[in-house]
Amino acid sequence: MTGLMAEIQNTRVAKDSLALWFLGQNGWMVKSPGGAVLAIDPYLSDSCNPSRRGLNLARQVPLPLDALALEADLLVCTHSHKDHADPETLECCARSGRVKGFLGPGDTQAVFAAAGIAESDRWLSWPNRETGVGDLTLTGTFALPTDAGDLTHMGFLLQAGNGPRLWITGDTAWCDLLAEAGLKHRPDAICLPINGGYANLSHWEAAELVRRVGPAQAIPCHWDMFADNSCSPHMFEASLTVKGRRDAYRPPVHGARMVIEPR
Repeated sequence: MTGLMAEIQNTRVAKDSLALWFLGQNGWMVKSPGGAVLAIDPYLSDSCNPSRRGLNLARQVPLPLDALALEADLLVCTHSHKDHADPETLECCARSGRVKGFLGPGDTQAVFAAAGIAESDRWLSWPNRETGVGDLTLTGTFALPTDAGDLTHMGFLLQAGNGPRLWITGDTAWCDLLAEAGLKHRPDAICLPINGGYANLSHWEAAELVRRVGPAQAIPCHWDMFADNSCSPHMFEASLTVKGRRDAYRPPVHGARMVIEPR
């Protein structure tokens, strides 16, 4: 095996840390000190293109890895939209047998089944639900759906032992409850959308969430994949600056490893 997947498999993660790789959109690979590997919302195709609404949703980010080569102890989808629960990526993972389990909220389960994933490999989650994978604990978190087509949006809080708490919010609209839920989970780092398109958090709302919740690191996502659903990360940095949290800004680089440590 070569490329990014080989790097992930060969990476040794220090105690009390997490390794994180950005795949684009809300796609992440996460590895724990114990060697558990998660894939979260991997969009490894161009299946959103063409758009039924006439938008330019052609893929703008080169594929970081081949879906057939993806290996993970668990593939997690935050909701059923194609750029998060991608049918083509899921079908490849079902065929390859390199992914041991598939986790997501209610509306993702039908997508998993349609992709050919065995019922025994499909796991259901919901906010506050805990799932263990090796030394990692995933806790479902609240998200406010962005359209009526999928009302089971959620995010996940990841932690290995007493290590840092990483909150991947998933797609979510703004509401005060989102910030209240974030305060409950006390994340050290947040990965959050900033694009503002089609009811998602805007860069300003994302910065307000960071201000209220107070993580040490704020990592923007969902800004890069589609020309008609994008936002410059600089705008998120500027909004954090206005809100007095420029110190938290940490932009991701596609395919480059980041280390998440306790604050």
